Amino acid sequence: MKLFAAYQEAYGVPELRLQLPSGTTVIDLRDRLIREHPELAEWREVTRYGVNLQFVEPQTVLQDGDEVVLIPPVSGGLGAN
Repeated sequence: MKLFAAYQEAYGVPELRLQLPSGTTVIDLRDRLIREHPELAEWREVTRYGVNLQFVEPQTVLQDGDEVVLIPPVSGGLGAN
């Protein structure tokens, strides 16, 4: 699993390897991360999800070997000159 922005800050690493029970959904995984790091709760409703380089719905069931990405919104962009 690749971590970005707030998720990476909370865990202090850019990537995690997790063992998950069969039938785990993307939303189950997100909720696990929030249980481990409650400060991530503010991103619960605005995070987008990717599995194997495709955006997916939160109810998507994960398969062994899937690469999951949780993408919270990020601030920034071009500044005025």
